Amino acid sequence: MKIYRSALLRFAPDGSPVYDSDGLLAVAPDAKGQERVVAAGSWQALQAQYVNQPGAALIALPGRLIAPGFVDMHIHYPQTDVIGAPADGLLPWLEHYTFPHESRFHDRAYADSVATFFLDELLRNGVTTSLTFATSHPASVDAIMHASQQRGMRMMAGKVLQDRNSPDGVRDDTEQGLIDTENLIERWHGVDRLGYAITPRFAPTSTPEQLRGAGELAAKYKDVWVHSHVSENLDEIRWVRQLYPQARSYLDVYNGFGLMRERAVYAHCIWLDDTDRALMRETRTAAAISPTSNLFLSSGYFDYLKADAAGLMYGLASDVGGGMSFSPFRTMQAAYIVGREQHSKAGLSLKPAHLWWQHTAGAARALGLEGVIGNLQPGCEADFVVINPACTPLLARKTQQTASLDELLFAMIVLGDDRLIEQTIVSQAK
Repeated sequence: MKIYRSALLRFAPDGSPVYDSDGLLAVAPDAKGQERVVAAGSWQALQAQYVNQPGAALIALPGRLIAPGFVDMHIHYPQTDVIGAPADGLLPWLEHYTFPHESRFHDRAYADSVATFFLDELLRNGVTTSLTFATSHPASVDAIMHASQQRGMRMMAGKVLQDRNSPDGVRDDTEQGLIDTENLIERWHGVDRLGYAITPRFAPTSTPEQLRGAGELAAKYKDVWVHSHVSENLDEIRWVRQLYPQARSYLDVYNGFGLMRERAVYAHCIWLDDTDRALMRETRTAAAISPTSNLFLSSGYFDYLKADAAGLMYGLASDVGGGMSFSPFRTMQAAYIVGREQHSKAGLSLKPAHLWWQHTAGAARALGLEGVIGNLQPGCEADFVVINPACTPLLARKTQQTASLDELLFAMIVLGDDRLIEQTIVSQAK
């Protein structure tokens, strides 16, 4: 058993923060060798029970904060080298940068090289779980799954389905794409900490036949994830209306093919109406909020007030490479700005702990993994980060003056980046 002494952040079932300025985190391997949280709380209350246990190893981390590993609900690993590319909007960005880069992932060696760098970058930024797009090439899935398995990370990923309105090199065949998807589910889903996600790119790049087949696979394999995009920008919505005129809305396209259910995650969800939000709540479909990407591509602003009024499940996502950073701190900072925006919607100031919850326990709940990841309550997998709040001169000066948990968390959200992450620990490190 390992006993960590540090400031400690975790979350109650209602999402409220639980903080100990002098905390104890006890972790130990289960029967399968996976580290799990045994106890978390104040040092004073727990140290007598745990510190003197036979074989206990004490790890003191003065001046540090232990928090749950971050969960990224939507990211594209093949777009690692697309981040920072200039664009006039989503569709031109896809045409000029994304699709040419993704066409290279038929080459397993190339896919392996990107997957290695991508996962190292996630861990360097404190991200321990992600729901990840691969490309239309099965080799791209094998690469990211193998690299994640080697690191003992929890990863959900899937082969992209896109059988129309896509250039040569990334477009797949309708039937073969579905066969490949099922083969990859059988190969990877449930192996170690890996999960499969059925991944239509977005409605415009899939024929009705492909979406119907994806829905049939989602019904057959009920515990896999479904992962796609919806209602990101107005040009995209107009295109969907032309391609699927029978659907009530963009979101309704997916619903008509059986692609809305628990463990279904749709990125963006900006231009939804009340009927769409009610449908997401009823089907337990979740939204992956991607604020840096939405700001970068000028797509729009996620409406937190309407999402909360509808009882929508959601969490935060970097959406690299449309997103501007792998850092959860940059994502939380952008989410705060998006929440405050009040010209196109009602604005609100998101509480710092709520922003943090969206990227940890809230994201875990939205993914159907509440109590498994994203938190440091007993029984959770022991994925966590060690944060140094004094990692830069400005942060050291600012955090020394904070008088509350909200002030401490907000200072790190506004001023922080990857330098805050001193160590990232996953519960099944190889």
